[in-house]
Amino acid sequence: MQHAAETVPRSMRFFLAVSLLSAVAVCSSCLRAEDDPNRLTIFAASSLTEVFEELARTYEERHPDTDVQLTFAGSQILRFQIEQGASADLFASANDAHMQELVDAHLMGSPRTLANTDLVVIVPRENPAGIERFDHLDRASSIVVGTAYVPIGAYTERVLELASAELGEVFANQVRDRVVSMESNVRLVRAKVELGEADAAFVYRTDARASERVRLVPIPEKLNVQARFSIAITTETTSTDAAARFLDYLASPEARSILESHGFETES
Repeated sequence: MQHAAETVPRSMRFFLAVSLLSAVAVCSSCLRAEDDPNRLTIFAASSLTEVFEELARTYEERHPDTDVQLTFAGSQILRFQIEQGASADLFASANDAHMQELVDAHLMGSPRTLANTDLVVIVPRENPAGIERFDHLDRASSIVVGTAYVPIGAYTERVLELASAELGEVFANQVRDRVVSMESNVRLVRAKVELGEADAAFVYRTDARASERVRLVPIPEKLNVQARFSIAITTETTSTDAAARFLDYLASPEARSILESHGFETES
């Protein structure tokens, strides 16, 4: 008599194994949330890494009964994970589009504006392409941007649309033609320049400030855009009170001061 596993194709056995592991992970996550209502799981855009680490550390000092767990990735990846049932209490997105998709799907509560920043161009410290101003970007032979589905990528395309109207379509198309890589989050975009693998890249001003391995080239105000970060409580949270307390903390003078120390602009 054959064992059941021997009658199932190898590819199907692999699929079943992965499915089982995924189910176990989801169940474990649910149990953790129910067993520990003071554990707060926050999904946040990768560009918020340093500031949210400080916010979480400071919050835990004020609320020692709360354990803040942080997960960072591109906003589109975190949105997909929430749509697929990932256990999270709060989600901080780098743009309104991904947040609104979750709101429309009844997976998020009402969002609040967390902070704002604008975009800059970064170049390696050595600046081999000699890019000193935004209109020097056509000197670059290699430029890195975010994909169209990533907030930084969408914001970058808006800047190029404004540049096309102001500096000419030829300039904007030259910049687009020199894009050699499109990354899934802004930290991967920045890393390409830090490693000397690109002449220039578009990132948030806050990400440029957080790295000592790049130089910042400002984008003229009339060509720039504001990136708006928003945050909301998930509708599936089992830690509603803890999530609401953290959300209120983000509006406090202390939290705004931390955000501003990392280069973000906040609303009073």
